[in-house]
Parts: sequence; structure tokens; C-alpha cells
Amino acid sequence: MLLVIFISFVVLDIHSQNWDINTLHQINSWNSKFIRNYNKGISQTEPYIAIGIPISMVAIAWINNDQNLMKNAGYIGTSVAGTLVITYGLKYLINRERPYESYPEKVYPYSKEHSPSFPSSHTATAFALATSISIKYPKWYIIAPSALWACSVGISRMNEGVHYPSDVMAGAAIGAGCAIANIYINRWLNRILLGVN
Repeated sequence: MLLVIFISFVVLDIHSQNWDINTLHQINSWNSKFIRNYNKGISQTEPYIAIGIPISMVAIAWINNDQNLMKNAGYIGTSVAGTLVITYGLKYLINRERPYESYPEKVYPYSKEHSPSFPSSHTATAFALATSISIKYPKWYIIAPSALWACSVGISRMNEGVHYPSDVMAGAAIGAGCAIANIYINRWLNRILLGVN
């Protein structure tokens, strides 16, 4: 019985790895000028948007003495920061090679990274920002562009050849999950630090 379970896990792992690399190979092969420029640009926007939006919110809240905006900025900022800490911890714990290192014959790296592959921190922080900002401002004109941007970041990381689909999916789940969990964490922090509910 244990042998059957072990063989099943080996076959499942091989099959899922084939799916992962084959899907990545297809997305990495999208190389029209428009797609390449779009994906490169979107990939490069992630740190500026993920960090810039909460910092801008804090600055505006401070200038206008807006406690509610400050509270929202704190929630969004800590969602992104917490996600970043978790993803980098997992990266070095799991230590997965980048796809262009493991499969140089199938993946062309349009950019190179120095950290391990799993999970995608760009995707994770993009989804943390998109989820947290959508929770605080649940309007279609906030949710739609946020979701489009976060999904585009994930696809761009695969098109760049720096992440497997499983890296991106895990990053999206971690980012959205951190933003949701942070609702409860921030309620507790707001009570302690700001004295508000």
C-alpha cells in the first residue's frame, strides 16, 4: 500500500512539473514587440506601485489629518509588507531554482533574478495590494484595474522567464491570503496603537 502511495506521488509530481514547465514555455514564447514591452513594463511597475500607493496614502492622510485614511494606509501597507516577509522567507526555505536555470533549453530569461524562484514575490505583493485596496475601497473602478494589474504582473513574470506558473499561483494565494488575514490583525493593531476600533 505504501509503495502504491509513493509511486502515485512520484507520478503526480512528474506530471505537475511537466505542466508547470510546458505552460511556462508557452507563455515565455509570447514574444511580439507589444507583448514583450507590455510585460517588461508591468513587471517593473510592481515595486513602485506596491510601495508607492501606501506611502502616498500615509502622506495625504498626514497632511489632511485624516485618521480613517491613515488607518486604511496602515492596513494596505502592512498587507504588502507582511506578504513580502512571508514570500522571502519561503523563497530561501524552499530554495527552488529559477526556471531558466533548470530548463535553459526551454526558457529564455528576458531578465535575471538573484533570489530563489518559489513563490513569486512580485505577484504576491501585487495581489496583496490589489486585494487590500479592493477590500477598503470596494468600487468596481478600483477592483477591476487592481485585479487586472495584479494578474498582469503574474503573467509578466512568466513571460520574462523568471517564474513557473506554480510560483505565480502560490504568490497570488499568499498575497490575497495575507490581505484577508490582515483585516483581523489590523483591527487588533488599531486598538493597541491608535486606540480606535
